[in-house]
Amino acid sequence: MTSPANRIRSDAVRNRDLLVAAAREVLAEQGLDAPMSAVAKRAGVGQGTLYRHFPDRLTLATAVLEENIRDIEQVAARPDATLAEVLGVITWQMIRSTAFVSIVRIGGEESSQQLADRVRTAIDGLPTETHGTDDVMLAVAMVSGAVLGPTPEAREATARRAWGLLGIEIGPVTPGV
Repeated sequence: MTSPANRIRSDAVRNRDLLVAAAREVLAEQGLDAPMSAVAKRAGVGQGTLYRHFPDRLTLATAVLEENIRDIEQVAARPDATLAEVLGVITWQMIRSTAFVSIVRIGGEESSQQLADRVRTAIDGLPTETHGTDDVMLAVAMVSGAVLGPTPEAREATARRAWGLLGIEIGPVTPGV
């Protein structure tokens, strides 16, 4: 039998997961300036629940970015992972999360560096024939700056062109989970 305390904790975990998933979608659609109320509504919870878990927009956006980084790390940790697969996940995040770059910029230089270091570590262990980790990280920065367009499809087309111009192959553009 589940105790009331365990039920509360599991509800809190479920609500937090719902909020992060909803924020990922809402921020992708509306950018970093999306109303917090839109996230709560999409998650199916009240605003009080939202603010208990995430007291401000930056905290919520950082949780989404953290999940994105974990997705990259999980794909890179697979025994048969390729650089192309990981770059496909990174590209998905660039084109689906229009807030991705804004979050990194707002987080400040130190937190941005920590996140970049985690991506660097994930990429570092992957087999690569022609590109070193520093070159790949530079390419990620270059492509993320070029990803523009009104729709995810337009942004994906731009990202694919940019990767092609850099001579880097990417795998399927997926969330990677």
